[in-house]
Amino acid sequence: MKYLSEIFLSKGTKFFDITLDLRSRILVLVAAILLLPTFFFPLYNMTLYSNQFPDGLNLYIYSYKLEGGKTPNRDDLREINSLNHYIGMRALFEDDFTEFKWIPFVIGGVMLLAFRVVVFGKMSKLVDLFVLFTYFGIFSFWSFYHKLYLYGHNLDPTAAIKVEPFTPPLFGHKTMANFEVYNYPDIGSYFMAVIPLLLLAAIWFSYKSSKKEKVNN
Repeated sequence: MKYLSEIFLSKGTKFFDITLDLRSRILVLVAAILLLPTFFFPLYNMTLYSNQFPDGLNLYIYSYKLEGGKTPNRDDLREINSLNHYIGMRALFEDDFTEFKWIPFVIGGVMLLAFRVVVFGKMSKLVDLFVLFTYFGIFSFWSFYHKLYLYGHNLDPTAAIKVEPFTPPLFGHKTMANFEVYNYPDIGSYFMAVIPLLLLAAIWFSYKSSKKEKVNN
């Protein structure tokens, strides 16, 4: 057993000591650049339809702010908060979303770590980046779902309109009272979804390159 563990540790050490090839470094650099759009494009888009709003009310969720769709005569975020008041749901205020304070900071940190991987070119640092970003993505989705749950379940019992506690959809469609609610990832999330795929590809290419070098030597 001790011998097997020593072999495993030895192979693990050799794997993490692999030097990244040029192709992998370029992929990591592209991944870092693809994080930039997450500062400018929404991560999620929620749309609510009803007889009163047949064209839909739009809510765009960015990494650092909430923004309602706007027309000359209407601010969708204000309309949504007005509707929320009638069913006893808390108004949507940016200050209540602590995620807006730390998500941009984490994205910036990931970009810096990606540039560090490109410069130092070690597999260990690339694996660390992949694990960190994957954890960040999973935790962010959980945090978003938890926020939706809290908003839909902490309803004011004295509200004018009584509805059963609910959770707005994290992905897809749900009927809530007389509203049809659609919630889907937006452009920013699609950019973020590509990042771990690029990092995995970078890990794979450098691993294959190191094996090929061993065979040639």
